[in-house]
This record gives sequence, C-alpha cells and structure tokens, in this order.
Amino acid sequence: MKKPKKTPLIVCVLALVLAGCSVGSMPTYTGRNLSPAECHDLAALKTSAHPTLAEHQTEAEVLRKAGYDPWPWVDDPYYPADLQAAQRLVDYWFQTECRQPPSE
Repeated sequence: MKKPKKTPLIVCVLALVLAGCSVGSMPTYTGRNLSPAECHDLAALKTSAHPTLAEHQTEAEVLRKAGYDPWPWVDDPYYPADLQAAQRLVDYWFQTECRQPPSE
C-alpha cells in the first residue's frame, strides 16, 4: 500500500497560518507604548475601589505588551519575577506616557 502524501496538508496549514497573519491587524507604532484608552483604564484601576472587567482586561493586555506571558503559569520557573518585571515596565510607561493630574 502507498502512503498518502502529507505535502498538501502542510501547504494548506501554512496557507491558513499566513492568511491569519495577514488578516490580523498589526498595531502601528506611534512612539508610545500605551494608548490613551489604556492610560485611562490603568488610572481607573489605581484609583477605583471597584474596577470593571474591561479595566482588568486592559491591564492584562498591557502586561502582555510588556513581555509577560501568563500561559506557562503551571511550570514557569520565573514566576513571579517575570510578572513583577512586566508590572515595573508598565508602571514606568504609565508614569512617563500618561497625563498625570497636577499634584497639589
């Protein structure tokens, strides 16, 4: 018996992956790491006693931008150091890029 060729399957999978990459929108670099909406949500997280789900989702997205990957949490030997490093970077971005109300 002849073995079926795997080449067409591989080509189809590669085509789908490339199509997905080209369809997904790449954010344009504006010289900033945080958008105004992200600044707003992070400020609300810092000041609100009852943050919304959207604000928590923004925080997770910003941590991913800073290099934190939450998925290998089961066996991540660098947790929590990698999360703390991403949080420090996000705090730095927040301090330098987001408008702070004038201190009195």
